[in-house]
Amino acid sequence: MKHLYIALVSLFCLLSCNTKQTTTFKIEAGVSQSLAMARQMQLTHVTYHLSFALPAKKADTIPAQLTLQFTTTNLDLPVVLDFNADAHKLKTLVVNGAEQPIVFKNEHIIIPTSVLKLGKNTVAIAFTAGELSLNRNDDYLYTLLVPDRASTVFPCFDQPDIKAIYHLTLTAPQNWKVLSAAPVAQKITEQGKTKYTFAPSDNICTYLFSFVAGKFNEASGDSGLEKFSKIHLLYRENDSTKIKASLPEIFRLHREAISFLENYTNHPFPFQKLDAAAIPGFQYGGMEHVGAIQYKESSLFLDESATQNQLLGRGKLIAHETSHMWFGDLVSIKWFNDVWMKEVFANFMADKIANPSFPDINHELQFLITHYPSAYSVDRTQGAHPIRQHLENLKNAGTLYGAIIYNKAPIMMRQLEAIMGKAAFKKGIQTYIKTYQNSNANWNDLVTILDKQTPVNIKQWSSIWVNKSGRPIITDSIVYGDKNTIKNFTLSQHAEDGSTKIWPQLFKIGLVYPQGIKVLKVALLDKTLEVPDAEGLPKPESIIYNYDGFGYGVFPLPTAQLDNLMHIDDVVARGAIYLNLYENTLNGTISPSKTLAVLTKAVLTEKEEGLVKLTSNELSGLFWGYFTAEERKALLPSLEKTLRNKLYQPTTAGIKKTLFNVYENIAYNEKGTSFLYQIWNKTITLPDLKLNQDDYTSLACTLSIYDPQKANDILAKAEGAITNPDKLKRFQFLLPALSNDVAVRDAFFNSLKEEKNREKESWVQSAVGYLNHPLRQETSQKYLAESLALLQEIQRTGDIFFPKRWLDNTIGQYHSAYAKEVVDHFFETHPDYSPVLKNKILQAADGIYRAQKIVKP
Repeated sequence: MKHLYIALVSLFCLLSCNTKQTTTFKIEAGVSQSLAMARQMQLTHVTYHLSFALPAKKADTIPAQLTLQFTTTNLDLPVVLDFNADAHKLKTLVVNGAEQPIVFKNEHIIIPTSVLKLGKNTVAIAFTAGELSLNRNDDYLYTLLVPDRASTVFPCFDQPDIKAIYHLTLTAPQNWKVLSAAPVAQKITEQGKTKYTFAPSDNICTYLFSFVAGKFNEASGDSGLEKFSKIHLLYRENDSTKIKASLPEIFRLHREAISFLENYTNHPFPFQKLDAAAIPGFQYGGMEHVGAIQYKESSLFLDESATQNQLLGRGKLIAHETSHMWFGDLVSIKWFNDVWMKEVFANFMADKIANPSFPDINHELQFLITHYPSAYSVDRTQGAHPIRQHLENLKNAGTLYGAIIYNKAPIMMRQLEAIMGKAAFKKGIQTYIKTYQNSNANWNDLVTILDKQTPVNIKQWSSIWVNKSGRPIITDSIVYGDKNTIKNFTLSQHAEDGSTKIWPQLFKIGLVYPQGIKVLKVALLDKTLEVPDAEGLPKPESIIYNYDGFGYGVFPLPTAQLDNLMHIDDVVARGAIYLNLYENTLNGTISPSKTLAVLTKAVLTEKEEGLVKLTSNELSGLFWGYFTAEERKALLPSLEKTLRNKLYQPTTAGIKKTLFNVYENIAYNEKGTSFLYQIWNKTITLPDLKLNQDDYTSLACTLSIYDPQKANDILAKAEGAITNPDKLKRFQFLLPALSNDVAVRDAFFNSLKEEKNREKESWVQSAVGYLNHPLRQETSQKYLAESLALLQEIQRTGDIFFPKRWLDNTIGQYHSAYAKEVVDHFFETHPDYSPVLKNKILQAADGIYRAQKIVKP
């Protein structure tokens, strides 16, 4: 203790008395930007030698060793290592051959300058691995270290702009398989354990380092590369139908993504290998670890019942994670305020890559359906935020993720490509990759490169699209002259949030005439625009704004076109109308009743699978969110009957599955429940409807809520039908949340207050969704205040998407006045609450506030 006191006094004297022009920092929890800047100037040539002894039993600790080598360019400040775990896990510290007392404060190991030297240094630490991000299960584990979680496992410099080479050794039970960033160089088995020594990794960020170990199956497929011939995949799925249908596609999609990206970037595949692991209940769709991508298993393994949307989703997921090998892994961000950059490129490239793999899909429509509803779901709220956000400390980096990064940013990038031109944009990207390969870059670095490829002022353009939040409201003014022709056609835009922001953008409008549709290009680059090509044209029957689905914002929606929607041949135009219809409804300009009628007709008559999916989602959202319980009860008999009749009519398997999903989502009345029950117990079969075991399990969960008297029998039968041990554990976790006994549900919710009961985040998200189902809200609304109270703890201990998904499945399920009172009271009693988390609450609670305002005539 004496050594600790002396060391800290010396450190604080150094920090306060130093008069040199260096970056100083405070020793605070997390990784502050000032600490990161100081270390980036101080350290080079970082190498980690890590060794972990993995036990067979989940409860046993993991002994570990670290030998860290680095070069110091100055000794103005101590070297600070990050270790976000209990201090007692640190055993010994040796610096340059001499054992030293361990100075540990606020998640950091502080190595004073007195034991360091200019140039090469070696630090050896014996420790017990931290548990927070090891994701341990009974017979497998995997690390997930984004954005700042490497330090929860081992001591490190946990920031993206200090890349390092990793030498990893894993000792694991003999019957386990392992995977990491580099190939296995040596394998020695003795006494029931196998020691794996991996080759040195490529130069990578801490958050991109990973390892997977456990009982897995293994398959391999051709890579299409000379650099490495095979792609290896670890998985635990045991459904033979899914395995047979999926493995060839998984490897094919990786090959095609690699081929496209090598061509587009003009840079070969950057790393030693590309392997992957499919993880049951993985927190995300995927994570781009160098050499060892991790995927959610259920997203990769599909069978013949999969819809085109599911197949395309898998293709885009694989393309997204593969794109990261160039965008994020080869060229990495400097600081996590630019995390959106790597994600936007991965999504943007994934959309391009998917096209040749799925030639029968309208990809313009798919882009609209994939990105716009999600982007609007945040940008329309009081919690909207810019694409590029401010970040002072990496401990808050997880709060930056969400729909703005993953969905608005690709919309922005598509507009940027269109304004620059595809050739100039591609050339700029190739220059960016070549300039910053194996290094780090930020958005301003890219803007500087793109600016040289075009006369457009990209810096000015991005100041709104990238650095500001929200969306525009587009309005029109049309003056007709002689012979009822257009004399003047003016479009205007104003920011929905009341500010003076203007979004320069390109889109098209369609003037509807009896003989066809006249499509006009629009470049709305300022507050107003007189559309010159419209002058002199006859008065149209109607106008379709954002005809190509390219523009961003809320557009005028003449009601005349709603009754004749099916006569518009262009599916993208129809999709844009459905999207705009929904946004206008939420803004209160069109009644939910009118919109529900249009959407019901669309669900029944659309032949395009993507549009059936879009309108089904909108129909469900309106039904549960913007009608009272009494109104739903009155609407349901007709709606249920109409949808049930449609289920008997022939259509494609994908559309049939989507129709069944929307029916299952809303048909809670007696007739609907009875019909669903007969499908579940297989006394009724529907033509073209293909359900797999996961679908039947999900249906059992739904039925337990719709028909609580039969819940115990239904759930018991469903449990007995599950043969996959991982899926059985998930279902057993959900059972208390599905119980008909309120006391059991209450006890389950209270158990989630303990961190250990929230380890399987995807399971928790499903469980709280069932707890807060609209049919249960009289007994579950008491959870709301406690759900909000838990948010900061969930953000501290959970992975990046967990806080928002927690909110979506708790407060986001409600639209009542009571829920509004809970949210308002929470804000009143927490005036200094984290602004980022407050925004998350406002995003999830947006439907509550809108539901109180919307009047249904």
